[in-house]
Amino acid sequence: MTTAAQTDPTTTIGYFDDGRSLTFGFDGRHLATYVYRPADDQYESPRPFFHPLTTLGGDEVTIYRPWDHVWHKGLSWALPNVGEHNFWGGATYTRSTGYANLDNNGAMNHEAFARIQETPQGITATESLVWTAQPAEPGTSFEPAPPGKPLISEQRSFAIQLLPSGEEWVLLFDTTMENVSGTEITIGSPTTEGRDNAGYGGLFWRGPRSFTGGEFRSETGSGADEFMGTRSPWIAFTGQHDDTCRKSSILFVEDQANPGASNQWFARSSMFACLGSAPFFSEEVPLKVGEPLRYRYAVVIADGSVDADSAAALAEAGRVALEAWA
Repeated sequence: MTTAAQTDPTTTIGYFDDGRSLTFGFDGRHLATYVYRPADDQYESPRPFFHPLTTLGGDEVTIYRPWDHVWHKGLSWALPNVGEHNFWGGATYTRSTGYANLDNNGAMNHEAFARIQETPQGITATESLVWTAQPAEPGTSFEPAPPGKPLISEQRSFAIQLLPSGEEWVLLFDTTMENVSGTEITIGSPTTEGRDNAGYGGLFWRGPRSFTGGEFRSETGSGADEFMGTRSPWIAFTGQHDDTCRKSSILFVEDQANPGASNQWFARSSMFACLGSAPFFSEEVPLKVGEPLRYRYAVVIADGSVDADSAAALAEAGRVALEAWA
């Protein structure tokens, strides 16, 4: 594992690249793995994802390929309705078909890391990706499928940093999507296609099974599924682990410079624990040729539960980290 050269070794975050994924650690402890070359079936809309994400205390706060939605992969940037294409995985919901398998599952393809920079604050990776449509012809055991049509060029950066308290860490995420298809692409969700409260799509997190029934909290208070579709600059979720019975929290902070901010949240607790930024929840957003869309977030990973004061403090720490990273 390579490590950043820093004055204080207790704040050193290191990483290892195995040619398929980047794994980040701190003081001998795992923090995050970023799989940039997934080996997923086309039906699952192959895309890079973070899994596992782990608290400094060693508890995992993500799940991978749950049986109910195998295309849910830890934490990932995923969009279900991108024009006629699906970059979420599984069936596509449209007004004319409802949920149906439409042979339209695209892929977000890693091209290269422009840089992986080690700093005293942590590690930043900058990546280029090309989003392609589902290939017109399937591959065989002898030959891979021909590449699908390029639709979107993405420049993505993310950073792994400890927060100043030394008790939590933050994942900073920045994506810029540019239309290379030649025609305007409209980004929406099942809700913009007519399905109520199904506005998923964006930076999406799926929690462990044991987190089902956990608690959301924002600046407006705490609760459960009633946070679906709400707007706030930040939102937190606390769940409890099997075995250890400890609690962990994950908190999303949206950059208020994002288009449409504060955007709606896709927040679910009773069926299973999930949370995502949803800038295309209830209104379609055009991705025009020559007019890229950019979205930025901070995701704080913390041991234990949060109350109103500690959640607000973590949200502010995430906001400050995101602002300083700009």
